[in-house]
Amino acid sequence: MAVSAFFFALMSLLVKLAGERLPSQEIVLARSVVSAGLSWAVLRRVGVSPWGNRRGLLLVRGVFGFAALSCFFYALVHLPLADATVIQYTNPAFTALIAVWALGESLRLREVAAVVVSLAGVVLIARPSFLFGGAVGGGLPLLPAGVALAGAVLSGAAYVTVRRLGASEHPLVIVFWFAMISTLGSLPLAAREALWPTAREWLLLAGVGVGTQLGQVYLTRGLKRERAGRAMTVAYLQILFAGIWGAIFFDDIPGAWSIAGALLVIGGTVTVARR
Repeated sequence: MAVSAFFFALMSLLVKLAGERLPSQEIVLARSVVSAGLSWAVLRRVGVSPWGNRRGLLLVRGVFGFAALSCFFYALVHLPLADATVIQYTNPAFTALIAVWALGESLRLREVAAVVVSLAGVVLIARPSFLFGGAVGGGLPLLPAGVALAGAVLSGAAYVTVRRLGASEHPLVIVFWFAMISTLGSLPLAAREALWPTAREWLLLAGVGVGTQLGQVYLTRGLKRERAGRAMTVAYLQILFAGIWGAIFFDDIPGAWSIAGALLVIGGTVTVARR
């Protein structure tokens, strides 16, 4: 899980570096093409059809995943790495809330309180002027912060759809559909403002795809060997790695408000993840 966190944080760093010039949808497209190709190759090797059985749900999961990925990459380009990563990590809270409605799962009072605490953490990180006024400076721009939060909600919806799919689909089939839908969805959006990558940007884009795939591989291995609650706690190392990359490459040093907000988000989502 620690290795997975490292690769996902590295992927975020490469997205932000590539996004200094390239549009975020072009990065989504590159990431999706690499993931779709790798997933297709492995499925062919193990003799599993990539088209799956419950194609309607696979399509829904792909659409939610594409929308969430688009929001997350946009946030990575326009927000400090650590802040964008922390906001994205509120997705377990939204997964729990959506699962109550979509899957009929129960949510105890303690977990409701944990969701509220996580959202309070996001407010501390974003520090919108209509709540804090001019008393607290250094808040995040509201549009990217809102997009980041929307990405977390959409990630929660995507994960609930994966839960609904259950054991009926091979995990790589789900990953392939996600990548395929993201490729088809990002292609027309990327084409409108596409820029031909430089040699350095080609390497960054390839790194985004490979880093994502390695992160997913080690995430799967970790979840197979450890209880989900404990495993996801280790996954929060991604926030630490993102903070280190942000400080080294972009001179983004989290302030006291951001650190306090991150602690609230981590505490709340760990509580939900351990349910």
